Amino acid sequence: METELQVQEINVVSLKEAPIHLSSQIQQHGVLLVLGEPELKILQVSTNTLEVFGISPKNILQKNLEDLLDPFQIERIKSGISENNLDFINPTKIWVRKKGDEYTVFDAVFHRNSQGFLILELEPAVSQENIPFLSFYHLARASINQLQTTTTFREFCHIIVKEVQKVTGFDRVMLYKFDDDGHGSVVAEEKIASLESYLGLHYPESDIPKPARKLFISNSIRSIPEASSQPVQILPVNNPVSDRPIDLTNSILRSAAPCHLEYLHNMGVGSSLTISLIKDQKLWGLIACHHQTPKYISYELRKACEFLGRVIFAEISAREETEDYDYRMNLTHIQSVLIEYMSQAENFIDGLVKHQPNLLDLTSAQGAAVCFGGSCTLIGETPKEEELYFLVEWLKNNINEEVFYTDSLASLYPDAERFKNVASGLLAIPISKRNYVLWFRPEVIQTVNWGGDPNKAFEVNQSQGNVRLCPRKSFELWKENVRLTSLPWQFVEIKAALELRKAIVNIVLRQADELAQLAQDLERSNAELKKFAYVASHDLQEPLNQVANYVQLLEMRYHQELDADAIEFINYAVEGVSLMQTLIDDVLAYSKVDTQAIAFQLTEVEVPLERALSNLRQRISEAGATITYDPLPPVMADSTQLMQLFQNLIGNAIKFRSDKPPQIHVGAERLEDEWLFFVRDNGIGIDPRFSDRIFIIFQRLHTRDEYPGTGMGLAICKKIIECHRGRIWVESQLGQGATFYFTIPVGARERRNGRKTQNHLFS
Repeated sequence: METELQVQEINVVSLKEAPIHLSSQIQQHGVLLVLGEPELKILQVSTNTLEVFGISPKNILQKNLEDLLDPFQIERIKSGISENNLDFINPTKIWVRKKGDEYTVFDAVFHRNSQGFLILELEPAVSQENIPFLSFYHLARASINQLQTTTTFREFCHIIVKEVQKVTGFDRVMLYKFDDDGHGSVVAEEKIASLESYLGLHYPESDIPKPARKLFISNSIRSIPEASSQPVQILPVNNPVSDRPIDLTNSILRSAAPCHLEYLHNMGVGSSLTISLIKDQKLWGLIACHHQTPKYISYELRKACEFLGRVIFAEISAREETEDYDYRMNLTHIQSVLIEYMSQAENFIDGLVKHQPNLLDLTSAQGAAVCFGGSCTLIGETPKEEELYFLVEWLKNNINEEVFYTDSLASLYPDAERFKNVASGLLAIPISKRNYVLWFRPEVIQTVNWGGDPNKAFEVNQSQGNVRLCPRKSFELWKENVRLTSLPWQFVEIKAALELRKAIVNIVLRQADELAQLAQDLERSNAELKKFAYVASHDLQEPLNQVANYVQLLEMRYHQELDADAIEFINYAVEGVSLMQTLIDDVLAYSKVDTQAIAFQLTEVEVPLERALSNLRQRISEAGATITYDPLPPVMADSTQLMQLFQNLIGNAIKFRSDKPPQIHVGAERLEDEWLFFVRDNGIGIDPRFSDRIFIIFQRLHTRDEYPGTGMGLAICKKIIECHRGRIWVESQLGQGATFYFTIPVGARERRNGRKTQNHLFS
């Protein structure tokens, strides 16, 4: 049963997308001939020629058109089809001898299809004369005069259907407008009193499937004079030259799809005429004419209606644009103000949210967010920041367009149902792959009137082993409460968002250039400072050594002559020189900590730790310290700098010990995208008020008499960790020891450490 359902689904899709332009049938009221050029040989013909011409189709095939028509007509036809534009000869009156002196007059229409074949379609002529151009002009002029007295879009649309109904005499004429989602609605209607009104009703996308819409764009007028008539076969089915069915995209006589004919029958329609309304190469809507009984409209009159529809629709388009003009100008003003704000602000985001007008005014949204650099700046009514991070991740993985908009976000992103009250509608522009500007609109619950249940727009019928699509039989009013939907985004709002995106990208790029220049200046300045520190350190060493040497020589030569105070003063001088030399060495070490010229390698952290412990062996022994550490992971780092880091942290733990022997433990823990290391001791601890101050260069919490040192050790540690793109901090209380934490990002070449957990002892 499950397999059968799957097959049905596949067939439904294929039936909805069926290539209806490739047809082997035409409508009964006309004759179709497929001609080979230049001889005008008849390659294919409809099988109703016996009834119309009195000649069987087999006797017509492979003959030339001149075998049917007199030389005068053939000469006129050949002259006309030699022109590039066949519209100049359409329609052409043709007389075909039926028997004796009996002639039948046809309106002949020529066109060439995509396969390059010349197609001749013959319809019985209602009158012997063509409708003059002035009739078209006066028809359109009268309608346009009425337009000048109207003010609303609905009135414009009603004039179209009223004039078409007056000219054609159809029982019902409707103007059908397509929505962005493919559905459509009747926006204007003129009908006889006995018919039920369809005005304001919505119809599902499946009523006019994609293949039919493509045909409406290619062939802007479609006539079905008798919906109940039987179709006429084309002989042969495949064109003898191409061996394929003939392309009848632009055909007047092409038979309608069975599903559409059944659709008309279910609506009680005996004949129909459809005129396409096209705007910007897209199908904007249709003028749909319905009659309860068969009704034939001549080619000239159909063209007159098409002309009328186009002229008046051009006026509608102009009025639509005029009505949008004030709003569009207002948005343009807001856009220019926002760009000015962004240009003047240090951070472009401030320019979007901290003034009036702001980001919300650009799209008439109730909420907006700028998600940039890992954080979101919110304004108005928005989802929670945590929800926005997930939404941005979804956009990044699923949307590639310059702008994304929807008035039903939950239908695409189910998690959005949680915040439907603020964000059922979303308009989003990417600034880069991870950065977005988002606008939100809340849910607006509305009632939509459908012409029949849209959930039962068609059904699949299986009979005699065939699967076919059948339209619904009921077109009664069906009300639907639409939820999880916001007010739609207007085109001018979407365009304004796109223009803002360009401005933001330009500003971000400009600021990036300025930051790059600043970084270059800082790099040059830092290089000069490092050079100065290195030279100064070396140049200061020599005079300091001279001071120490001469003071000590003075003590040696004149020891017998110096009193106790002089000897004490000399000792102070020697200690000062020693401290100065230590300070210079620390400054030099600090200046050398940099990411420049350092190629991080996969480093087993235990290696630099053990080197640090080896360097501290004497101090560890003198203090009676116990150092333990867990198995430590490999990281992408500089081994020498890690050794210096551990040496400073463990050295400090020994220096600032309590009355108890120092106990120091080193460990690590894996976070999401980084390793967290810690060095824990049982020393004197640190007042939390000073937890940031201790990492500042030359900052000390104790005097040198209490604890020796220069105050550079933790500043060096901080710089080492920053060079590794990590963080360092301390957690401590006075008298309760201290734990120093630092992080190192997980490297791309990280490998797993498969050893079992164990403690290592160094004492």
